[in-house]
Amino acid sequence: MTKLFVPTRRDVLRTAAMAPLGLMTLSQAMAQGVAPKRGGTLTTMITPEPPILVLGVNNQGPTGIAAAKIYQGLVKFSPTLEPLPELAQSWTISDDKRTYTFRLQPNVKWHDGKPFTAEDVIFSVMKFHMEVAPRARSIFSKITEAKAIDPVTVSFTLDAPFQPFLLMFQVTAASMVPKHVYDGTDYRNNPANQTPIGTGPFRFVEWQRGNFIRLRRNEDYWKPGQPYLDEIIFRVVPDGQSRALALQTGQAQLAAFNDIEPFDVPRFRAMPNMEVTSRGWEYFAPLSWIEINHRVKPLDDPRVRQAMSHAIDRKFILDRLWFGVGKAATSPIASGTRFHDPSVKLQAFDPRAASGLLDAAGLKPGADGVRFSVRHLPLPYGEVWARLSEYLRTAMRQVGIELKLEASDAGSWARRIGDWDYDTSITYLNQFGDPTLGVERSYVSSNIKKVTFTNTGGYANPKVDALFEKARVSGDAKDRQAAFSDVQKLLAEEIPQIWLLEMAFPTIHDKRVRNAVVNGEGIYSCYDDVFLA
Repeated sequence: MTKLFVPTRRDVLRTAAMAPLGLMTLSQAMAQGVAPKRGGTLTTMITPEPPILVLGVNNQGPTGIAAAKIYQGLVKFSPTLEPLPELAQSWTISDDKRTYTFRLQPNVKWHDGKPFTAEDVIFSVMKFHMEVAPRARSIFSKITEAKAIDPVTVSFTLDAPFQPFLLMFQVTAASMVPKHVYDGTDYRNNPANQTPIGTGPFRFVEWQRGNFIRLRRNEDYWKPGQPYLDEIIFRVVPDGQSRALALQTGQAQLAAFNDIEPFDVPRFRAMPNMEVTSRGWEYFAPLSWIEINHRVKPLDDPRVRQAMSHAIDRKFILDRLWFGVGKAATSPIASGTRFHDPSVKLQAFDPRAASGLLDAAGLKPGADGVRFSVRHLPLPYGEVWARLSEYLRTAMRQVGIELKLEASDAGSWARRIGDWDYDTSITYLNQFGDPTLGVERSYVSSNIKKVTFTNTGGYANPKVDALFEKARVSGDAKDRQAAFSDVQKLLAEEIPQIWLLEMAFPTIHDKRVRNAVVNGEGIYSCYDDVFLA
C-alpha cells in the first residue's frame, strides 16, 4: 500500500505558505495576533431559498451552502485541489491504484448521539447517493467491493484505476448520511429530511419558510473546542436591494453566491469595513451557458447553434452585467479545471456571420424580421440573471431569433428542465476539479435523463461519447489530456450548449468575520473554524 496523506503540522504550515489564494490557517491567524474567539452569531443570507437541506436529495447551490454546515464529506480540498482530511483522517491507495482505504476520525457522533462508523460510509456511498444522485451513481458504479474493515476503517475497490476518485468525497458530491435514519426508507420522502442529521459543527434548529434557517453549535462536535460560533442564521431576503442594504447596515455580516448583484460589488469593494473576494470556487469552477433542447427544431441544427453563439458578446456580458467578476468562457471546460485546452476557441461575436449561418440553414427572416421563435426559461436566481436573459433576447433579435421569456421560481425551473419542458434556458454547472466528474455528464448520450443537471438537452454524438469514455478509463494523464483536448475541439464546433462565462461569485463580509474563505470550497465549507473577531 502507498500512503497518500496523513497531515502533520509541517504539512499544514507548508500548505499555508504556498497558498497565494489567501488560505488562512489557525497558525496564520495566531501569527497575526488574531486568536480564534468563541461565541457570537453569524448572520448571512441565502438566495434563493433552498427547497430542502439534504444533499443528494437536492444538489442546487443554496442547498449545499447551508447543508455543508450540517453534513460533511470524507475529504475537503485546498485552493490547489489537494485533498485534506475531513471525516477521513488519512487514506491509502493500493499500488495498482484500485483500492482506496480510509481511516476515519475517531469518536465522531451523529447529531442524534449515535456513533458515525464505516457502515455509515458504505451506506452513504453504495446505497443513498447511488439512488438519489445521478452524478455520484455514474462514478460509484465503478466500485466492485466496499468493505468495513473495522468501525473506523473502510475500503473501496474499483473495477479499474480512476484518477479523480478522491474528488468525489467532498461534501457536496457525497455527504455522509446516517444509515440508521435512512436505510430501508424512501430517501427522498423520509420525514427526517425536515430535520436533517449530520456530523457537522452545526445542528439544524429551525426553519421559518420565507424568513430564515437557524443552525446552532454542535456541542458534541468531534474537533475539540470547535466550532467557534454559537449560531449561523441564513436569512431569506428575496429582493436584491434589501440584501445589499442588510449587508451594508450590519443586519447581515456575510453575503455570497447570488446574494449581492454584481453591479453592487464595486460599492462594497470601496467600503473599508468590508472584504470582497472571488476565491473559494477552485473546486467547483462553475460555468454558465445557454441550455439548448435539441429536440426542438431548428435548435437541432449545429449551424443554428453556431449562429446563436456568434450573436453573443461575451465581453459585454462580463463587463456590463457581471462587472468583471469572472471570465468569458472559451471552452466547455473552464480554464481553471484540469485538462482545459487553451487552444480551443468559441465563435467570436459576429452578428453578420450569425445571419449568414441562419440563411444557410434555410431560416429566412419574415416580414417582421423574425426567422423563428423559441421559449426561453430565465434562471430565477436574482436580477442579474434576469438581465442576462433580457440581453440575450435583444442580441438574438438582432439576427432574427425571437426569445419568448417565461418566468418561473427556482423549484419550477428545476422541474421544467428535468422534464425537458423548455426550448432554451440559462444554467451553470460546477466542474468539480475534473471533466469526468463535472463536464461529461452534460454531453454523453448515456446520461440523457429526465433529471435536472444531466444531459437534459438530449445532445448525442458517438465520437463525443467515445472520447469521454477514453478519458474516464485511462489512468494516464497524457492520454486523458489528448482525449479531453479532442472532445473540447469537437464540442466547440458543434456547440451543444452555448457557453457564456466562467463564474466567480463574490463573497463579501464584514472584516470581523474571520476564515470565511480558507480553501477551494469557499462558502461550501463546514465553517467550524469561522469566528467573529
